[in-house]
Amino acid sequence: MTRKILLLLLFFVFLFGCVQDTDQKTEKDVKARSLQIEEKQAQGPIFDTLYPVEREINMAAIGDVLIHKRVYQDAATETGYDFTNMLAPVASDLKNPTITMANQETVIGGTAIGLSDYPRFNSPKQLANDLQSAGVDLVTMANNHTLDHGEEAIREAIAHYDEIGMKYTGGFKSEADRNDIRIIQTESDISVAFLSYTYGTNGISVPNGKEYLVNLMDRQLIKQDVKKAEQKADVTIVSYHFGNQYQRYPSQEQQNVAQFSADLGVDVVIGHHPHVLQPIEWVKGKNGQKTLVAYSLGNFLSGQDQLYRRIGGILNFTVKKKTEANGQTVSIQSPSFLPTFVDYNYEDGAMGNFQVLPLQDVNEAQLENAQQHYEETKQHLSQWLPELQFIEEK
Repeated sequence: MTRKILLLLLFFVFLFGCVQDTDQKTEKDVKARSLQIEEKQAQGPIFDTLYPVEREINMAAIGDVLIHKRVYQDAATETGYDFTNMLAPVASDLKNPTITMANQETVIGGTAIGLSDYPRFNSPKQLANDLQSAGVDLVTMANNHTLDHGEEAIREAIAHYDEIGMKYTGGFKSEADRNDIRIIQTESDISVAFLSYTYGTNGISVPNGKEYLVNLMDRQLIKQDVKKAEQKADVTIVSYHFGNQYQRYPSQEQQNVAQFSADLGVDVVIGHHPHVLQPIEWVKGKNGQKTLVAYSLGNFLSGQDQLYRRIGGILNFTVKKKTEANGQTVSIQSPSFLPTFVDYNYEDGAMGNFQVLPLQDVNEAQLENAQQHYEETKQHLSQWLPELQFIEEK
């Protein structure tokens, strides 16, 4: 009996020791795990090294917002201007992406300095509000019309952008403003830098000492800006105002600039100025990475009346960011496109009722052989990018 009691005592001592040891290990593991989590949270999500993390955002870009007199007259109301109806058919396509950018071809200097048409444009300030309401988050200002009304119009435009909280790039109010690389930090922990440059300003000289008013296509300047952008953001998008007007294919100079940009490590190149759509493609950089290049997105909203100048569109793509223990990678994926058409009609011999419509929804009364033009537009855009998808509106 004594021996049995002794064996039972030894068994309970052994069992208690095992349980205690297990409890101690568990407590130790919990503390270690808690410290890991606290350290990770303190460092922020971009330093997540415990598990692979994938994040993504959707982005969109549209072409030239080129406001001729007939367009702003059509937008006139008793109290000012209203462009919302012109943008309404595609507003959801502008709002849905995480970030949408546009090329503001005509400076929004406002009525105080006088609205004007080609060859020296000046547009209503309300245009910026209505673009913003439709979903545009950032405008590029560097183009051949930036200096149409000099420094005053640029400052008026920038003051209004600041007032409504619209991001802008390519034209600036000071050297310090120019050196402040425009970056949008998204809730998905993906940051995007935006740069913008133009080939020229229609022969209008940039004021001495005020080169910041408009970014010209100086390769050394571009190189410096891209380097700064890459240090501050996950993705760098560069907009160029370049190429030959009304030419449906990029010039050799456009291709050279695209290759130069890819070699610098730029992620996306967005082109403007030809006022017609040009094919989209991937350009391989010297280090092997791919740059998405849209040589020209054509006109998004304008008063031009020739067929190809009325067809533009919305370029979409996905930015994916993967964070792992050994670092992070960012890639541009899934390019897609929604072709658009500027519709209008004639009233009393004048153009009116301007609207930007999805091209696939345009009927024969609005455009003869509409479906044929839609299919031809898709073929034209995707001939160098066969995987380009086209957004089908429902």
